[in-house]
Amino acid sequence: MLVFSGSSNRLLAGRLAKSLKTRVGEMELSRFANDEVRVWVKEKQVGRRAVLLQSLSRPVDTHLVEFALISDALKRKGIKEIIAVIPWLGYTKQDKVFRAGEPLSAEVVAKMLQVVPLKRVIVYDLHNLTVRKFFDVPVKNLSGRKLFREYFANKIDKETILVAVDAGAAESSARFGKDLGIEVAYINKRRDLNNGRVTIKGISKNVKGKKVLIKDDMIATGSTLVEAAKFLKKQAVQSVEVAATHHLYVPGAQKKIDKSPIDSLLVTDTVEPREKSRKLRVISVADKLAEEIGD
Repeated sequence: MLVFSGSSNRLLAGRLAKSLKTRVGEMELSRFANDEVRVWVKEKQVGRRAVLLQSLSRPVDTHLVEFALISDALKRKGIKEIIAVIPWLGYTKQDKVFRAGEPLSAEVVAKMLQVVPLKRVIVYDLHNLTVRKFFDVPVKNLSGRKLFREYFANKIDKETILVAVDAGAAESSARFGKDLGIEVAYINKRRDLNNGRVTIKGISKNVKGKKVLIKDDMIATGSTLVEAAKFLKKQAVQSVEVAATHHLYVPGAQKKIDKSPIDSLLVTDTVEPREKSRKLRVISVADKLAEEIGD
């Protein structure tokens, strides 16, 4: 069972193939003169099943089209079962119609991904689990909690406290705090709907002298994390470490974090790393993906 990959995350595709004890299938991606994507699966012999790995990271629409075309090419090559691995499933924040006249974008994208029938879909830390209902096949949502729990298990002590930076992270932080056996504090923040500016009103516990760990599912602009770190440092914490499953590498986000009071940032390779920083560390989800595919 070969692993095929679009252009979004070839690094993870190679790591996944190694974990599965196979290889990345030979394929050529190019563009016609009019800028249309061109796909050519060059493998002469393919099995009945294949893994197709593609994150819907920037440029999102290009990677979406690549996925659809590659899946069709694999089908025409004779592959009967495609296991789709989409570590970062873009468009999942657009899971509702917020204003009359808007599309239900998450559902539209799910249908586009299934232009060729898939055997199953494996994703990582969906922003909203309800997105799974937009697919016609089983969707397995893996969680970064297990990976981060293993990483931090021997790195925390009685001075460590987990901080949830907003209401959206409260439930996930409570579960992660229980995993690690540490206390959880909750920040009360407000966002101005007109200008997007974040204002922090307070925190549920005294964090003075603590080593703060923040876990989140994704980093987009990084604004909330930076404002939280500034607030926490004013509360005289020892350090602020952030762990997030998805780093979307939005232009300017990493530089903002580098200049902030955040001491370190741990992310996974669900999105292929695009920047380097002394504060940034990347761990791979390849082995966890391979375990799921093997099951």
